[in-house]
Amino acid sequence: MLDQVKVGFIGAGGNASGHMQRVAEIEGARITAVCDLVPEKAEAAAAKYGATAYTDYRRLLDEADLNAVYVSVPPFAHYDAEILAAERGLHLFVEKPVALTLEKGLEIWDAIARAGVLSCVGYQLRYSPFVDPIREFLAGKNLLMVSARRWGSLVSTPWWQKMELSGGQLVEQATHEMDLIRYWAGEVRAVYATYARKVHGNVPGITIPDLQAVQLEFASGAIGQFVTSCTGCPGGRGFEFFLEGMKLTYDGNAPVLTPAGAAPLDVEPREAESIDRVFIEAVKTGDGSRIKSTYLDALKTLDVTLAANLSAKERRPVETYFSW
Repeated sequence: MLDQVKVGFIGAGGNASGHMQRVAEIEGARITAVCDLVPEKAEAAAAKYGATAYTDYRRLLDEADLNAVYVSVPPFAHYDAEILAAERGLHLFVEKPVALTLEKGLEIWDAIARAGVLSCVGYQLRYSPFVDPIREFLAGKNLLMVSARRWGSLVSTPWWQKMELSGGQLVEQATHEMDLIRYWAGEVRAVYATYARKVHGNVPGITIPDLQAVQLEFASGAIGQFVTSCTGCPGGRGFEFFLEGMKLTYDGNAPVLTPAGAAPLDVEPREAESIDRVFIEAVKTGDGSRIKSTYLDALKTLDVTLAANLSAKERRPVETYFSW
């Protein structure tokens, strides 16, 4: 049991700043080092939390007194920081998506497994009040089909608009919904995807599609569809689960069963948990059993989204790597 968990941050951008604030509020946790390629960002965050600022994460890993590291960087920047941290015995919190290629992700996972360190990936929606009650309701039932959507707007960040840097909306942003689909419906065996760019073709330098539709084949034999868009068209997000004689609908509010009373529905909301508090507590105690999104599990979500990208590119069904 650690009396104090000393935490370093690699990346001090928007996502990282939120994690820093929450970590700083946890009793028994202290931010000791912050790294960012932009010196002003590193120095501002370090000054705020009484930490040491770095612009080279290798120096941070070599010099800082740490128990755990947050790697909160854009998708294209994930790779050796995680491997080096694991080799030093540091527990890892990694922001999604965990890589842009499965090969890199598998190499990072191998380093984590060999080192025996704890890992947690930033799929915070798994800790939302209705998520586990929905999972428990679906367990053991004959799930026929899943239909899900995420409609949003184009993110202005330049790297987000480039397929080679972000992987596209499905890999970078709508990965949250795909991860929930896996959490609720089980592993995906194969995908068939079609993409289009119907609205943002005039955006300079854009290479991502703005419409993505993915057909899913689950290991259970169920089928599904997931559509995501960054065209700004109203639609929001939501999930429909079709079972024998009934449908469960979830849009972030209390789930609704149609027809009402078709089955016992005990989906009282649980108290929302902070993913940061869960991770810090795991590092403090050495018990990772409450972490709902390990690196390996997150890699399986990445696998599905990368398979969809390949399917759309080659216009054919693609089996996921983990389908075996």
